[in-house]
Amino acid sequence: MPPRKDPDASASVPAFYGAELRFKREAAGLTLERLAEGSYRGVPFLSQIERGERRMPFDLAQHVDAKLQTDGFFQRRCEDARKARQGGHAEYFADVAEMERYAESIEDWAPMIVPGLLQTRAYAEKVVRTSLPWLRPDTVEKQVAARMERASLWEREDPPAFWAILHEALIRRPILQPDQMSDLLEHILTVVQSTRGVLQILPETSAAHPFMMGMTRTMTFPDAPPVVYTEGLHSGQLIDYPRLVKDYRRSYDLLRAAALPPEASLAMIEAAAEDYRNGKQPD
Repeated sequence: MPPRKDPDASASVPAFYGAELRFKREAAGLTLERLAEGSYRGVPFLSQIERGERRMPFDLAQHVDAKLQTDGFFQRRCEDARKARQGGHAEYFADVAEMERYAESIEDWAPMIVPGLLQTRAYAEKVVRTSLPWLRPDTVEKQVAARMERASLWEREDPPAFWAILHEALIRRPILQPDQMSDLLEHILTVVQSTRGVLQILPETSAAHPFMMGMTRTMTFPDAPPVVYTEGLHSGQLIDYPRLVKDYRRSYDLLRAAALPPEASLAMIEAAAEDYRNGKQPD
């Protein structure tokens, strides 16, 4: 059995919250399985909270306080952990941003927007300002900065294995000025090549394909079950039910088969970047 990984309680408010949960649970002599009983939440979910990777919903905090007899401690601190976790991200994405730091692999399908881990500052700002035009300038900057900070995981010695499938429309229909589009595409190439990632383009001619329902991400972990994240306009959902995760992963495998080979995909992005740099619309 591998050695137990204790969370660093000093790393963040969620990490402190999770470490305290583990301490109280073990002091009560309960396993994760026993603590989860009657909560309608799975053991992996509780384990991720203890590691500071996921926030605790208020209903679960109530259950934990009752089970551990902690006099409302986790209910009172639930909101503090939630606010600390957001850090410039939308609330529904906060868990995903935290979990990707611990991911062993990340697989993105991007039909409408370039994935956050591949975005440039100019692209991120355009997306935030366009989708949320009512935000104050300081809030926009906070969200853009948070998105840029996420890319720091590529600087790790052991970054997650990365696979991204982008719809061809993302490189053919510019939302930025030509020079900024060229910067974006060159940045994508740099990230994929420097991290030994895999990128594929789904051609515009693929009218029907296995993932016609929107953006999807799958993350795997060295010591926890995989999860799937799906996102709409102003909401997102983390899915950890094993049967559904399996179905999503099978669909992603089919999407890989429908997309262009990696070498051809990178060549397409490189050619488009050069066209934008020369002031031309990519063919």
